[in-house]
Formats: sequence, C-alpha cells, structure tokens
Amino acid sequence: MAAVCQGRSSPSLAIWYLGGTIACMAMTLRLSDEENRRLDELAAAEGRSKQDIVRMAVADRWVRHNREQRLSDAVDRALPRYQGLLDRLGTA
Repeated sequence: MAAVCQGRSSPSLAIWYLGGTIACMAMTLRLSDEENRRLDELAAAEGRSKQDIVRMAVADRWVRHNREQRLSDAVDRALPRYQGLLDRLGTA
C-alpha cells in the first residue's frame, strides 16, 4: 500500500482515489495488560487471531447498536400515537 500511496501523481491513482474505497485500514489498539490477557484467552479458546476477535467484537457491537437504534426509532414513532392511552392507564 505504501508504494501506491507514494505515486499520487499517477492519473490512474487519482481515479482510484476519487472513485474507490479503502479495502483495509490499519490502526493501533492500546489495551491494558488485563484486556490484552483477555483477548489472548479469547483468541486461544476460539482458535482465531486476536485481530479476528476484535473484528467480530466490532461487528457484534455495530449490530447491537443498530438494533437498539431501530427500537428507539420505533418507540419514538409509536409513543405519540398511544400517549393518551398510556396516560389513562397510568392513572388507573
């Protein structure tokens, strides 16, 4: 990737840069000793790399977040419709 990034003057790179996507992104993840130990244990127990465990954790959290957001949106849409009923039930 470094060789591609250095050739910025290339017309084909400009087209790729403007119209393409980044297939892979590197990052540094700073963990405490305890977090790193837990990650090591998970990776060993599941027979996966630490990188795969982190990717799966991100994917799981993304799904959970989206599910929670959809539920919140549904409640926000439904609450005004049933507010009168909920108020009457609350005073019964």
